[in-house]
Amino acid sequence: MDTSELGRGLFRILETGDPALAVEVVHEDFHNREAAVSPTACSTPGPAGVLASSAWMRSAFSDLRFAVLGVVYDSDQVWVRLRMQGRHTGAFIRFKDGALDQAVPPTGREIDFEQIHVLGLRDGKVVTHEAVRDDITMLGQLGVFPPAPSGMLRMISWRLTGRATRAATHVSAQAAAAAAQL
Repeated sequence: MDTSELGRGLFRILETGDPALAVEVVHEDFHNREAAVSPTACSTPGPAGVLASSAWMRSAFSDLRFAVLGVVYDSDQVWVRLRMQGRHTGAFIRFKDGALDQAVPPTGREIDFEQIHVLGLRDGKVVTHEAVRDDITMLGQLGVFPPAPSGMLRMISWRLTGRATRAATHVSAQAAAAAAQL
């Protein structure tokens, strides 16, 4: 797999949750610097962490796609510019220190926004990941930003009724199960 395909491959894993592709593309020492807001399993080193991240994102966004707009690389890094696209059909859960931080109930809305990812390479595989994302645009597309009373009430209702906690527990279990595939 050439260097450009390694970059594209990481996002195919996120779209599909393909364990075989994860082993082919992701280094065993892989570290995702963006996993701080994800379920704990997403911080697992290696392909397992990428599979957990895939499960977490796909639980919130059906038809998840990463439309690659451009790839630039050198001997030890790949930069991928893309659009993250999908429909928000499941709870989008953010974590802080492994615990529920925020839960955005499903809105049914489409997301489509740009990101730039920097991937470190070692031994012909992806070993690190960090990103610059336009999260404000995504939150606007979900109707969460700027804060609107109806959106805030839905989020508060989810917290008070325990739905946010149940959703966080569920997505954490999905991420852990995805990581355990290897």
